[in-house]
Amino acid sequence: MIRRNARIRLTEADRDMMRAAGRFNAELLDVVRPSVKPGVTTEQLDKIVHDYTLDHGHIPACLGYAGDAGAFPKSCCVSVNDVICHGIPGPYELKPGDIANVDLTTIVDGWHGDQSETFLIGESSDISQEAREVTQCAFDCLYLAIEAITPGCRISVIGETIVDYVQRNYGFGIVDKYVGHGIGTKFHQRPNIPHVPSAQSHRDRLHPGMCFTIEPMINGGTARSLVDQRDGWTVRTRDGRLSAQFEHTILMTEDGPEILTTTQDGPQSGFQF
Repeated sequence: MIRRNARIRLTEADRDMMRAAGRFNAELLDVVRPSVKPGVTTEQLDKIVHDYTLDHGHIPACLGYAGDAGAFPKSCCVSVNDVICHGIPGPYELKPGDIANVDLTTIVDGWHGDQSETFLIGESSDISQEAREVTQCAFDCLYLAIEAITPGCRISVIGETIVDYVQRNYGFGIVDKYVGHGIGTKFHQRPNIPHVPSAQSHRDRLHPGMCFTIEPMINGGTARSLVDQRDGWTVRTRDGRLSAQFEHTILMTEDGPEILTTTQDGPQSGFQF
């Protein structure tokens, strides 16, 4: 749900608050990262997120977040294999050859930091070619989109960059139903950040002071999805193929985009999976 009653262009003081929220969120992902491995349940990952966030006096934004299906029951999303997004942590035990996206959002002094990363589970020999390629594609799309945007540019630059790269190199499905979003004192606010061009994204621009997420979701097959009717949250690929996603919170400054959720231990631009 996009909130319309939040400040869209941030003051200098607001920007510093968002930087602090992004730093903590990145720190949290670094804490979680060593545990994303075979034999660990997605619920155990959620407990790490929940406990570390509360121990530092902050709030897990996902816990109790109300959507069409009711309140989200966990403190983070963990989406495994064919799950595109909104995977609910539970008893599933990660296995060699899986891919798993961990999506974290925290509220720090009233401001939101948001990011996600897809992990290849197990040794290199455990990972299929499709798993490696769909993960690499999603990762590259995130950084190519960040590199393409400039102060005042049309939001459609993001979708145009991603579509061009995916079509030229992979032919994978680009999810268009779920998008990035403005972020600040609200989890989801204006503007929408689609990963394919849209009529609205041709009109909207990214001005200095705007904070938003870019979070391309790339499917190994069709871009189409379906929501699990049992929980109302889990979004899967319609054909059962793999899906990968990466996300950063971005602040557009007068000099260009600033990534607020860069981790010390995670993959950086140019990384090869």
